[in-house]
Amino acid sequence: MKKVKTDESSTREEMRPEYDFSSMKGGVRGKYYKAYREGHKVIIHEDDGSDSVQYFKLEDGAVMLEPDVREYFPTSQAVNEALRALIRIIPSKRDVADHRK
Repeated sequence: MKKVKTDESSTREEMRPEYDFSSMKGGVRGKYYKAYREGHKVIIHEDDGSDSVQYFKLEDGAVMLEPDVREYFPTSQAVNEALRALIRIIPSKRDVADHRK
């Protein structure tokens, strides 16, 4: 397959006109955010007229990062490394108990 050369201006990410929602009125960012985090169900209407229901919830141990945090910690590895560094500087429970004696 032949590679097509493109100039820098054509490789910029731009929103396609069909995805531009700026003219919509009444849209609310994060309208379903809280409900989504608590869990949600999806009803699938089958061709035969029956319905099936699927439930979705974060798995035990899963954590959902806020968008501003995700900018700094885009991967699980980055989050774990940062938390381990924080754990190292927090006094352990044993250290706190020793200081109270």
